[in-house]
Parts: sequence; C-alpha cells; structure tokens
Amino acid sequence: MRIINRKALHNYHILEHLEAGIQLTGAEVKSVRAGRLNLGEAHVRILNGEAYLINANIPRYAQESSKTYAAQRSRKLLLHKAQIMSLTGKTSGKGVTIVPVAIYEKNNKFKLDLGLGKSKKEFDKRKIIKERDHIRRVEQELRGKE
Repeated sequence: MRIINRKALHNYHILEHLEAGIQLTGAEVKSVRAGRLNLGEAHVRILNGEAYLINANIPRYAQESSKTYAAQRSRKLLLHKAQIMSLTGKTSGKGVTIVPVAIYEKNNKFKLDLGLGKSKKEFDKRKIIKERDHIRRVEQELRGKE
C-alpha cells in the first residue's frame, strides 16, 4: 500500500528523495493501514535538531476509545543526525522546502518518502497539464483506429 501526495507532485519540482521513519501511535497505524491519511497540506519542519511532519491529517480510528485524539498533531520523523543536518543545509535560503511525497509500508513499518522540492511557477503547471492532455488525445486516437 502506498499513499501518494499528488498535491506536492503538482506544486513542486522534486529535486531529491529521502526515506524517513515516522513515529505513530497504534490507532494511527491502523487508520493508515485502512488508507485514511491526507498529506495534502502537510509539510516538514526541522525544530531543535529534530524533524517533524506537520499538518498531516490521520482521522481517528473507528474502534479507538480515546476521546482526546488530535488528527493533525505533529509527528516526529526518524532520521539520523547527519541526514537532519544535510536537510537543514540544503533548505536554508535557497527556496527549497521539504515536502512529504508518499507514505508506504516497508518490513511492517511505515516509511515517509520526503522530497526536496522547489516551487513550480504557474506556467510550468499549465505546460505539464497541456502535455498530459496531448498524450491522452494521441492514445485515444490510436485506440480508436485499431
């Protein structure tokens, strides 16, 4: 199972990928396994030498009895100190940000695919949409003539 952040892929040029572990509670793991996760507004911040996933929405698991569940709490990312220092250096002052691209399960643990992203301009987005539509039309015409 892989949940992809399509909004990040639309809004950013992904320059580099990095795999990170994520610290989740038991009920959050069950909710993510059920496919209930929204990374659309999520971003990564480095605070006090630790990386956090902020604004990721994991809805409450239906069978959980806890009344004090925060769906958009900050979740700690599990990275080595050298990786955090590298990300800090790459994102400082260059117009580059860290965005979550996807979340997937690997060896029974959830991993977050982080991307160093540079924001796309509006004309870049329009160009990509035009190319996609053109390819779709060509494929439809080829299928229609067979």
